[in-house]
Amino acid sequence: MNYLKKGIKFYINSSIHVALSVCCFLRITELYLGVPYNTSLSYFVFFGTITGYNFVKYAGVAKLHHRSLTKNLKLIQIFSFFCFLFFCYYFFHLKRETKILIIPFGVITVLYAIPFFGGFRKNLRSISYLKILIVSLVWSAVTVILPAYDFGVNKLDIMNILLMVVQRFLFVFVLILPFDIRDMKFDAISLQTIPKKIGLKQTKKMGFVILSICLILEFLIDGNTSFSNVFVVVFFIVLVFLMRASEDQPFFYSSLGVEAIPIIWWFLLILL
Repeated sequence: MNYLKKGIKFYINSSIHVALSVCCFLRITELYLGVPYNTSLSYFVFFGTITGYNFVKYAGVAKLHHRSLTKNLKLIQIFSFFCFLFFCYYFFHLKRETKILIIPFGVITVLYAIPFFGGFRKNLRSISYLKILIVSLVWSAVTVILPAYDFGVNKLDIMNILLMVVQRFLFVFVLILPFDIRDMKFDAISLQTIPKKIGLKQTKKMGFVILSICLILEFLIDGNTSFSNVFVVVFFIVLVFLMRASEDQPFFYSSLGVEAIPIIWWFLLILL
């Protein structure tokens, strides 16, 4: 049991879980738009997510404590290095136009982790309210705009793509709220997240309103009726996680449970 728990923690801490979630969002978009599966793009997104997330999470730690890193963190570093190599390999297998589109998001990731502002003391992550907006923007762009652009936007319904981008942005925004609720007592005073600014109850109310907008957008998107029915189920799953979120939530609540929602969504769709 102890080995199982350690394995799950490594699975979460090494960002494999979040990478699978991002890939499932990508597959959901392909299903909605009728775009064929792109192996190179999928693996690029998977390994790119692991590389990016681990860079953001552990770059500062490794710099300050590189001689006294724990065994697990060293293992994550080695794992991240090989993921970076695969990330580069699949990047060079993408179309030239797709590569150009990806560059701005790479720059955002770097600025998100490395201090470039306030006399090189602040990064994008430390600016109030910007964290949740950047993550939502990047996830929606990578999982909707990127596959649509790679396939050929001129072959697809532009309105559908725009509606999906807005819905994905808002959906990811809501998924981040349980994480911000969890981190309320750990975040610095200067980091004004939504729960710290407006409180727990108001955050949940806001999340419900935004999630309801996602539901409305789902029925505006020109897709399979069965897909909309699945989204209704997903809507209630997210709502339960949001309403039950607290500062004292278990370790696996957000990191495993909330981040599994895109995986559940994709799994329900392929069952059809």
